[in-house]
Amino acid sequence: MFSMNPRELKRMMKRMGIDVEEMQGVKSVTLTLSDKEVILKDPQVTVMSVQGKKIYQIISASEEVVEASSEEEVTEVSFSEDDIKFVMSQAGVGREKAVEALRKANGDIAQAILLLTGEK
Repeated sequence: MFSMNPRELKRMMKRMGIDVEEMQGVKSVTLTLSDKEVILKDPQVTVMSVQGKKIYQIISASEEVVEASSEEEVTEVSFSEDDIKFVMSQAGVGREKAVEALRKANGDIAQAILLLTGEK
C-alpha cells in the first residue's frame, strides 16, 4: 500500500485548492434532529475548505443521546417599563399582577388590562 507523509499530503491538497485546518478547543458538538439531540463530547474537528465550501469532519469517542421533550417552547415576551406602569394605572393593580397579565397576553397591553379588569 502506498503511504505518504502527512506534510506531503497537506502540500498536495493545497495545490488542489483544498485547505485543511484542525479546530482547537472544541468541547462538544450538538446535532439537533427532529426527535432527539446527539451530543458529541471532546471531538476532534477538522475543517476542509474546497472552492469556498466548508466540510466539517468530526471524530468523537463518546456521545450522549437526549430525547426531545414534548413540551412546547416558551417564547420570552418583552415589554417596557412604561407598558407595565400603564397597565398598573389602568387596572389599579400592583406591579407583579401587571407583569403577569402582560405575559399571559403576550405583551398586548389592551388584552392585559381586560384580563385584570375582568377578574374584579
